[in-house]
Amino acid sequence: MTPITLLWIIFWTTFVGVSAIDYFLHSKGSINVKSALRWTALWMAVGLGFSGFIYWLHPNGREVFTEYISGWLTEYSLSVDNLFVFILIFSLMGVQEIAQPKLIKLGIYLSIVLRIVFILFGIALIDRFHGLLCVFGALLIWTAWKMIASNADDQVHPDQNLLYKLASRFLPIHKEDQSTGHLFTRFEGKRHVTPLFLVFLVIGSTDVLFAIDSIPAIMGISQDPFVVLTSNVFAVLGLNSLFFAIRGIMGMFKFLKHGVSLILFFIGAKMVIPGLGWLLTKVGVHAVGDVLISSEHWFKEFPYVPLLVIVSVLAASIAFSIWHGRTLKNQEAPGKNSHS
Repeated sequence: MTPITLLWIIFWTTFVGVSAIDYFLHSKGSINVKSALRWTALWMAVGLGFSGFIYWLHPNGREVFTEYISGWLTEYSLSVDNLFVFILIFSLMGVQEIAQPKLIKLGIYLSIVLRIVFILFGIALIDRFHGLLCVFGALLIWTAWKMIASNADDQVHPDQNLLYKLASRFLPIHKEDQSTGHLFTRFEGKRHVTPLFLVFLVIGSTDVLFAIDSIPAIMGISQDPFVVLTSNVFAVLGLNSLFFAIRGIMGMFKFLKHGVSLILFFIGAKMVIPGLGWLLTKVGVHAVGDVLISSEHWFKEFPYVPLLVIVSVLAASIAFSIWHGRTLKNQEAPGKNSHS
């Protein structure tokens, strides 16, 4: 048995085991914030722990280890942003807490399927058309700008979603108690969809958009199918627990979106710069063009640089979010005391 085969066996065994535990953990509904944080920490440890197997078993252990950690951190950050949008959708569409766990599980499983499909499709395209890396890089830069320029409330408009509009217009809808968690129901002998089905359509279309954004991000770090697939899937595992943790402490991550956007911009620029250098050499600007082209080789020579950038930006955005939250709390405290 080759080391790569053994790593794939470890990956899929862990994936099935974690998915089963996570499913049964949340099969009875919500969990409190402390329990959610503990389970989230455990699943993060599992994702990071897999990197240890990569380091010791993979033939190019050190390089692949760095790429995996960089990809996992980037995709996990995007997954957190995805959950923020889910929470916003639930709020805007009036989904009760009792119905949210089932929708989150369906949304996460759909996200895993979409990412695997898009990964396989994206790798095949890049193998055939290497220049698509520049297109993917430009897409990431645009996504980064969109995240910074838009307000949280501007990211999701359920009533403007195309699938939502079509389903609302052409499918028979029957309102029922959300505690049942049913997406479909029978009314007067006919099958109807429930309002929760419309919510799932909005979540599903949001999953597609996030998958489109996340695949170029990981492609900017590595085009190794093993790294791309494992880092993506491990980043999505355990998001059931993370959802309940974020729902309880989401105020602590106010500036995480800004950190994620900076990471996407960095990865996008890293993908675009060599292509820009190639264009400059074609028009005769060799001095600048050659330097830009050499950046691709420089990143290959120092693969830990993207990891350092990602870790630094994430740590800074989380630290600044916590500091900002505590500052606001301290500013509000005197006013409360004087009022009392």
